[in-house]
Amino acid sequence: MLTHAEFLGREKFDKSELLAFAYGRLIEDPPEAFRARLPTPPMLMVDRIDHISAEKSRGKLSAARDVHLDDWFFQCHFLDDPVQPGCLGLDGVWQMLGFYCNWRGGVGTGRALGCGEVEFFGQIRPHDGTMRYEIQIKRYTELKNAGASMVIGDAQVLIDDEEIYTVKGARVGLFQGIDYPDYPFESKNSHGGRNER
Repeated sequence: MLTHAEFLGREKFDKSELLAFAYGRLIEDPPEAFRARLPTPPMLMVDRIDHISAEKSRGKLSAARDVHLDDWFFQCHFLDDPVQPGCLGLDGVWQMLGFYCNWRGGVGTGRALGCGEVEFFGQIRPHDGTMRYEIQIKRYTELKNAGASMVIGDAQVLIDDEEIYTVKGARVGLFQGIDYPDYPFESKNSHGGRNER
């Protein structure tokens, strides 16, 4: 486990640390309202963060995921034509942007807010090696009065060092009071729908 101060000072994270973060066990003294998580497997689309840094409102994040012959999505997408869904690569970008918000000190629960433009010009197949995310943080903002934070970034997704997707203007926010820890019981946050703006 890490203290929150140690978490904020780290420049890289391995798979065991990302899994611990997904399960809410990485930080031993999280600030009040710190509710964010990465998805747990099989939806976790990252194995390691090789570099994370910030300079004022900007920053960089470089992360990777190893491709496995038996990845769950190859079993169903598609029969006799296995290919990783492009939306999972985009989700990996959103996952890393949410993590970046937490790493910058934001609290709350993460939600993808959209992206400006996505272009696919390649694919990921079962015998490929390593998928990489190279993310340029264009802006990180904390909205203190609203108890929220937001990050905007552009990304390249590469397979075995060859660029196959670009993502422009991907946005993620952290918000307080929207988590649903009492699942599966019906409660205040057990129904979805449009978020208030």
